Order: sequence, then C-alpha cells, then structure tokens
Amino acid sequence: MLINEVEHIVGLSKKSIRYYEEIGLLTPKRNQDNDYRIYQDMDIKKLKTIKFLRELGVPIGELKALNEKKLSLSECMKDRMKKIEKEKENYQKVITMCNAIIDSNETYEDIDINTYFEGMNRLRKEGFILKEVKTSKMKKILGAIVSSCVFSFLFLCLIGIISYFQLVESEKIPWVVYGIILLILFIPVFGMGKNLVSRIIEINKGEEDEASKY
Repeated sequence: MLINEVEHIVGLSKKSIRYYEEIGLLTPKRNQDNDYRIYQDMDIKKLKTIKFLRELGVPIGELKALNEKKLSLSECMKDRMKKIEKEKENYQKVITMCNAIIDSNETYEDIDINTYFEGMNRLRKEGFILKEVKTSKMKKILGAIVSSCVFSFLFLCLIGIISYFQLVESEKIPWVVYGIILLILFIPVFGMGKNLVSRIIEINKGEEDEASKY
C-alpha cells in the first residue's frame, strides 16, 4: 500500500513516517517502475509499534537500540517503569508541597517562598519539569497562515507589477513570454497554499514536527 493509506491506518503524518524512515527505523520496499514506497503488513505493524512505544515515552535512541537488537523490549519496559516510578515520586513531592501550602493558609503575598523555591530547584536539577511549555495549535496554525500569506503577497505584488507594465507600456514583451513568467510566479503561490493545508493537517494531528520531540 502507498503512504496515504498508511497515514490513515496508523494515524501518523507523512512527515512522521518519512522521519522514521530517515533514521532507519523503517525500510519499505520501492516500486521498481516509479520508485514509490510500497508499505507491507510488516511495515504497518512496525509503525504501530513505534507509535505505541513513543506514546509510552520511549525515546528515539532506545527505539534505535531495539531496532538494532542492542536492547530487548523487556529491558526497555523495565527502564521505562523505573523512570515512571521516579516521575511518580517527584509528582508526590509536588503534591506534598501543595498540601503544605494549603495547610499553612499562606497567601500569595506572605508565602514562605524560599522553602518551596529550593524544593522545586532540587527537582529541576534532577531533570523533573512540571510545566509543559507548548505552543497552542491555534498559534502554530496562525503562524503558518501569516508566513504563507506574506510570501504569497510578495509574489502577487511581483505579478501585479509585471502585469501593469505589460498592459500599460507601449513596448511589451511577447505575450507567450509574459504567460510563461506568470506561470512560473504562480507555481510558488500554489505550492505555498498546498503546503499550508498540509501544515495545518499536521498541526491538528499533533505530528507537525517529529524531530522536535526527541
């Protein structure tokens, strides 16, 4: 099957699937006639496995080790459980901190911040970060729309300037050449529109940039 079908079955974007191919986790066969990737049942199974393990929090480095048989799945799961237990301990420390604040009846103005500040610093030094710094989907979509509109506007302005001189000036370039120039300039505008649609789909799926997650 082709990548469009795989994207629908597994629930990963094309960008994610190709990323996994680039780093060697997936090696689909190629159609000798057109060089298209041909995904088989074993590729679908591997992608589902990769997605499942990523959702468990298994890092790419360990996925590579699993793929190269340098790490067993059992060892990988034991390591993940240890990390989850450590995360649970850290979350419990945060809960204890929150309860202490509640029991002390402290206010925003008179909180004994030094005690809690030092406690949170110790957690941070251990690699624990409670807050998630994420850009909302809407902001990402808006940014993609703005950037596409800006570049499209510049190309359209160029088309407008060329068309103005072609229609107003007495010395004109051949109409065939004018048409070819317009076609060349419209291709990037069309491409940006197509890429914008793909980008919005990727953002909504949460798979807009796999590499940034690792």
